Amino acid sequence: MLKDITLGQFFPGDTVAHRLDPRTKILLVVLYIVALFCAKSLLAYGILAAVLAVCVRISRVGIKSLVRGLKPVVFIIVFTGILNLFFTPGEHILAELGFLRISAEGLQNAVFMVLRIMLLIMGTFLMTYTTSPISLTDGLERLLNWMKKLHVPVHELAMMMSIALRFIPTLIEETDKIMSAQKARGADFESGNLIQKAKAMLPILVPLFVSDFRRADELATAMECRCYHGGEGRTKLHVLQYEGRDYLALALGLAVTAGIIVLRQFT
Repeated sequence: MLKDITLGQFFPGDTVAHRLDPRTKILLVVLYIVALFCAKSLLAYGILAAVLAVCVRISRVGIKSLVRGLKPVVFIIVFTGILNLFFTPGEHILAELGFLRISAEGLQNAVFMVLRIMLLIMGTFLMTYTTSPISLTDGLERLLNWMKKLHVPVHELAMMMSIALRFIPTLIEETDKIMSAQKARGADFESGNLIQKAKAMLPILVPLFVSDFRRADELATAMECRCYHGGEGRTKLHVLQYEGRDYLALALGLAVTAGIIVLRQFT
C-alpha cells in the first residue's frame, strides 16, 4: 500500500506537458478543479475525463501510475459514495433497506461524487508527475508574488510546500524500511482489532518521527551553511518566461471550463 502512494514523485521527460511553465500547470489544475465542481451531468464528466486522458497521453506518464495513486484513497472514495448513495433525499425511490433508502438522486450524486474525487486526484497527481518540486516552488512563488505587498512570506511558504512534497516519497520509503525491520523482528501489523492495530503502529511511529526530526535538523543545518536567508535578494538560475504553448494551453483550459459552465446551465 505504501508503494502505491505516488504524490510528490516526479517523472522526468521531454514532452509538451513537462516543458509547460509551472505557473501554467498550476492555473490549469485550478481551472480543472473549478470545472469539476461545476459539472452536473455525465456528459460534462465525460468531457473532463477525455481532457485528462489527452493530457496523460501527451505527458507519457501512463494511466497506470495515476490509477496506482488512487489505491491509498479507495476507502475514502467508497465511503463518500456510500454516504451520498444512502443519505441523499429524493422522490424516486429505487430500493429500501430498513431506514436506508436508495433514490435515483442519491445514485446520481454518488456516481458524480466518486467521479469528481477520482478525476480531481488524478489531475493533481499529473501536475506533480510532470513538474519538479523546484519548478513548482518557483511557479507558486511567482503566482503569489502580489501578496508580498501585504507582507506575506511568499517565498518561505512556497519553499515549505515544495520541501513537503519533495520528502513525501522519502518518508514513504523510510516507513517501508522500518516496517520491514519490525516484521523481521516478529512484529504483526495485520492481525487483531482496530485498537490492537493502532498499538502495533507505535514501533513504527517512534523511529519514524526520530528519523524525520533528524533529517529536518540536517536540512536546516545544510541551508544555514549555504547562507540561506529566505527570499530577500535571491536570484533565479532559470527565469520563468511564458511561451506560445503556455498561452495556448491556458486558452484551451479556459475554453473547457467555460464550456462546462455553459453546459451546466442546460442540464
